[in-house]
Amino acid sequence: MPALLQEPAFRHDYTPKTGVLLINLGTPAAPTAKALRPYLKQFLSDSRVIEIPKAVWWFILNGIILNVRPRKSAAKYASIWTKDGSPLLDHTRKQASLLKGLLGEQGHRNLVVEYAMRYGQPSVEQTLVKMREAGVERLLVVPLYPQYAGSSSATALDDVFRTLMRMRNMPEVRTVRHFHDHPGYIQALAQNVREFWRVNGRGDKLVMSFHGVPRFTLDKGDPYHCECLKTGRLLAEALGLGKDEYVVSFQSRFGKAEWIKPYTTEVLTGLANAGVAKVDILCPGFVSDCLETLEEIAMEGKEDFLTHGGKEYRYIPCLNEHPAWISALSELVAANLGGWITTVDDAEMRQQRALNCGAKS
Repeated sequence: MPALLQEPAFRHDYTPKTGVLLINLGTPAAPTAKALRPYLKQFLSDSRVIEIPKAVWWFILNGIILNVRPRKSAAKYASIWTKDGSPLLDHTRKQASLLKGLLGEQGHRNLVVEYAMRYGQPSVEQTLVKMREAGVERLLVVPLYPQYAGSSSATALDDVFRTLMRMRNMPEVRTVRHFHDHPGYIQALAQNVREFWRVNGRGDKLVMSFHGVPRFTLDKGDPYHCECLKTGRLLAEALGLGKDEYVVSFQSRFGKAEWIKPYTTEVLTGLANAGVAKVDILCPGFVSDCLETLEEIAMEGKEDFLTHGGKEYRYIPCLNEHPAWISALSELVAANLGGWITTVDDAEMRQQRALNCGAKS
């Protein structure tokens, strides 16, 4: 077992806190090949992400991929990098801040709200140590993946539990498995689309593109595919769309194995070839814009559609800091904090803790 982490110095007069940890996928520190290499190595070494025998994959990863892909990926990241750095990191940071503010306005006290990245920085371990030092004794973990998948939600939770295993004084823990059909999340998606249509008009077809996963994960019991389809159906119902007015597809295919279908690239070229002139596309599996949405869908997808005869291609941004999404996130968090949220003020709590420990108040 790895060495235990050092515990913060104990004080009788500190206030026990409840913590909320938001976890997103991650990002390299910079859009450079040097920064991409350790990031990709961490990401592609995860056995939940790549289910290939380790000995075989080690040679492929270290002998080929890490010598070729960092340079190519760096160019893609550079195309979406902003003055605030990584869009994914920036949006996640802002979501955590807005969530803390809204929960505070709703009267929820003694909450510590933080964010971490499964791959890259700030790491899950660093953030959990920081929360422990802040007095967090009850922890709610919220992977920011609406649809559960072993390669996303589960590996984020793995990282949390690996760190907790090294804590001498573990906090109580609750986790959010998914929110693919949460009413607030669906309504936030629908409001985001309606607002886009109000300003830009409505396309001939709405494409809902989700991150793809290998087909065999579905066959082995991963619920991700079904949850994506349910999200798509609920969003279509909220928008009042008929079955011929939208399509659900899957992006980000990697390698030669079959992935869940239909593939977004084939859907876009097929629509263009069929004479569909105007397409609107969004990514309901991402709550923050990132490389997969801003480069793969907004840029590469546009090229696929237009070069095959399409006339107009519009990408609808992710929820990001949309007020309806922050409200839905606060509802999700508050529901999962049931019984943990205290109304006792800090002074009274410190006094009670000191008495319980046999110390003078």
